[in-house]
Amino acid sequence: MSRFHAAFIAFMLLPLALFSQKHIERGYRTILSSDARVFVETLASDSLQGRSAGEEGGRMAAGYIISLLMEWGISPLDSDGYIQPFVVEDCEMNNVLAVIHGKSDEYVVVGAHYDHVGIGMAVDGDSCYNGADDNASGVSAVLQIARAVKKMRRIPRRGIIFAFWDGEEKGLLGSRHFVENCAFLSHVSAYMNFDMIGRGPIDNPKHLTYFYTASYPLFGDWLKEDMAVRGFSFIPDYRAWDNPTGGSDNAYFAKNGIPIVWYHTEGHPDYHRPSDTAEKIDYEKMNDITRAAFLCTWRLANEKY
Repeated sequence: MSRFHAAFIAFMLLPLALFSQKHIERGYRTILSSDARVFVETLASDSLQGRSAGEEGGRMAAGYIISLLMEWGISPLDSDGYIQPFVVEDCEMNNVLAVIHGKSDEYVVVGAHYDHVGIGMAVDGDSCYNGADDNASGVSAVLQIARAVKKMRRIPRRGIIFAFWDGEEKGLLGSRHFVENCAFLSHVSAYMNFDMIGRGPIDNPKHLTYFYTASYPLFGDWLKEDMAVRGFSFIPDYRAWDNPTGGSDNAYFAKNGIPIVWYHTEGHPDYHRPSDTAEKIDYEKMNDITRAAFLCTWRLANEKY
């Protein structure tokens, strides 16, 4: 190829790259800590009674999530609606599933569980286990990423399914039901998970554990590149995992050979206690994690890996 032809091709590709980056920035800027606070405070309010799977508080949480998806014009995955119902030992539960379709029949799934443990034994006079970090924080991230992708007004190469799992606290029930009943599972290219992204260890409050499937080192490279460019406020601990089948809703995807990325900020003294409340969330850190995950989502939906 002559230098003239090479220069011409570079010239033609440059505007496309800039155009794509313009749309990425448009979506990126919609992710706001003020909105994250509203989402977490609503989901972790006493009125939702700890969002126990199969109970009224959990159904109220699902309704709230659906109302936002509808407001933003994000379509349900199924033509019958956003709810994917399932029953385990007479407990009726509901996944909430939405989608932005892509140009191919491949999909990326971005998910977080919205249930928590409900009303329990009183601690210091409080019996409502609000679950702000576990896992209203993760739900907030999926909501903001869904809205950001929608605001880009670009069709991704792969479709993106936004999944809000029920029954995680009872044994990963929602994500298991989805995986075991997904007719197009062979077309799911990757799964991104959020479970507790709003706090951090007391001695290392900016910590983020970044799990990813070890055979896909590019997933780690992407975050390192974005850390260098964006200067995020969190400090990532890169954890390549040969077979990431434990810990959270990533399990059943990984068991089926689907590569995963999982954002997690580790435990704290308020884990599974009534004191896991919204005012203790580090919203700046959580917002930066969400923005980093949005960039990763767009790459998962468009790049080769």
